[in-house]
Amino acid sequence: MKKITYFAVFEKTKTGFSVYFPDVPGCITCGDDFEHSMRMAQEVLGLHLYGLEKDSEPFPQHTDNIPKLESGDIVAAVSVFPALVKDEIENRREKTNVTIPHWLKVAAEAEGLNYSRLLENAIKETLGIAS
Repeated sequence: MKKITYFAVFEKTKTGFSVYFPDVPGCITCGDDFEHSMRMAQEVLGLHLYGLEKDSEPFPQHTDNIPKLESGDIVAAVSVFPALVKDEIENRREKTNVTIPHWLKVAAEAEGLNYSRLLENAIKETLGIAS
């Protein structure tokens, strides 16, 4: 499984850290402390790379471009596994509202039917997707 790593700059603020990636324009976040900021950096990097992949854009090139740091700032490597991020996003469960006649809802509940499973199976069958 491919791991992608970029350097992140953690700039000290009054309330924690602001984080950006010099090699990944537009990929920014923040956190209450360094540990929280690191978790947020991993999340935003994963989401940013996922968006690039969905848009058929290449991942940015790695450089050693680290700007001048102020006192209290930190540079750290942040790694993500794009395949895991993609799998998590594309396979998460989402709520969807549906409308059915009341009598059908009553009959389905009397039989103990699981609406989510039933709808998922019906959509897969309609689309010809094997379970």
